[in-house]
Amino acid sequence: MLWSASWICEVSSANANRKTLKSSVRPGWYYFGRKKDTADLEWVMWFSTFREHILFALSGHVLFAKIFTCLCVCPQHRSLVYMVYGVLAVWTSMGWAYVGLLLSHCVLLYSVSLVKLPWLCWVTGLSTLATFKCEPFVTWQAGLVEGDFDLRHILFYGGCGFTIMRCVSFSLENCVRREGSYSLLELLQYNFYLPHFFFGPVLTFDKFHVQVNRPVGSRKEGEMWSIGRHALFHLGGIVLVDVLFHFLYILSIPTDMKLLRHLSDWAIVGLAYTNLVYDWVKAAIMFGVINTVSRLDHLDPPKPPKCITTLYVFSETHFDRGINDWLCKYVYNHLGGNHCDVLKELVATLCTYSLTVLWLGPCPVVLLWASLNCLGLNLELWTAKLFSMEPLASFEMAMSAAMSRRIRAIFNTFNFWTIVLYNIVALNSADFAKLVAKRLLLKGTLVSFSLCYTVRVQDVLNVGVVLPRLPLHHRGRHVRHLLPDSDNQGVGEETGPAG
Repeated sequence: MLWSASWICEVSSANANRKTLKSSVRPGWYYFGRKKDTADLEWVMWFSTFREHILFALSGHVLFAKIFTCLCVCPQHRSLVYMVYGVLAVWTSMGWAYVGLLLSHCVLLYSVSLVKLPWLCWVTGLSTLATFKCEPFVTWQAGLVEGDFDLRHILFYGGCGFTIMRCVSFSLENCVRREGSYSLLELLQYNFYLPHFFFGPVLTFDKFHVQVNRPVGSRKEGEMWSIGRHALFHLGGIVLVDVLFHFLYILSIPTDMKLLRHLSDWAIVGLAYTNLVYDWVKAAIMFGVINTVSRLDHLDPPKPPKCITTLYVFSETHFDRGINDWLCKYVYNHLGGNHCDVLKELVATLCTYSLTVLWLGPCPVVLLWASLNCLGLNLELWTAKLFSMEPLASFEMAMSAAMSRRIRAIFNTFNFWTIVLYNIVALNSADFAKLVAKRLLLKGTLVSFSLCYTVRVQDVLNVGVVLPRLPLHHRGRHVRHLLPDSDNQGVGEETGPAG
């Protein structure tokens, strides 16, 4: 990676003034003569353009909650305080008409949930979500937002999309509740929890309801130290990424195909790999900032995503564990059962990725990304089925454990780079993915395979067995929040297809 980074750094320095990169490579450290890669608008929004606004809103939530906790004799009602602050914050930033729009969707899905018919909740929820993707409904609803500030569209689609996801979760949990129903107030408390409102992560209603209503006692020993340590870690990550953006233009260079064709194989593969690593780092930091606030509120938010360097199966590939858990719980695991039946798995993955396409917004890039990942997830199950049949199963039983791991690592070498290539389609472009595949598979086969094989063997030796299957995935710069993570994989974890 350091060798590849040296190539990328050299290319970045030599092409900093290139006309095709002018729109995204902008002035940075003036005294050091370094420009900065600003191609990721989401990162720029969070940690440059609107960082004061985001910091002010989250800090206000923490202070508001802390004052209430210290002064109020009924801390069990803190969820009501969170809701009041959330509504006021949304009202202030987006206007009363936007709040009214969200309330109407909440009331609609709450009313449907009282019928206790899950299929009706799904029809209503998906239809409501579709209104934010289809004309003329989306234009009419977007017109309800007051003002014309730069963050308007991002907050509009983020707030509306996550509101529908939370309302569907609430309605499905209400359907399975045996005695009575949850109240509309509980839905509003769940939806207007500000740290999760605009950007996620999604915490399913059953988990949120239990966590926000449990007694607030003294924290576990070392918990505040852990929260502070993670906050400093995220701050360090922000600084590190900002420094690297002044030396490695990993986001801007892949947009110039003419420049890419003149780069070495090491630089091309390094760009592809670092783009995925960066997207994981971004997701970990952005969700980490929000999760720090949630942990201060005595909640247990979804864990950070797994690093791309530890992945070798599509079933664990996801960048947004909240969406991943949501899709696994309500779609993927519900339809796929124990994920051993080929037909059920196919139906489960098709439905999961179809919902993901609707969530992200149907377009050629999203459809291609979803199709490729759906195929990869099913191929893992088909391969596992094939190797469990005779005579292949007997051959493996006769091998030593070390030889079995090495052979599995060969298959996972290809699987790992398939994951990389499929997600480059979403993070960068189909043209860049084609170029990477051409260089990796046709030109630099022996070198790249040797490197990838060594990495995969080490992973297998550390992790153990391979060739399982289960979730989807991801959250990219162009493709937002994706899918699920494992059946009984640990406390509070689920495995599914993407996210």
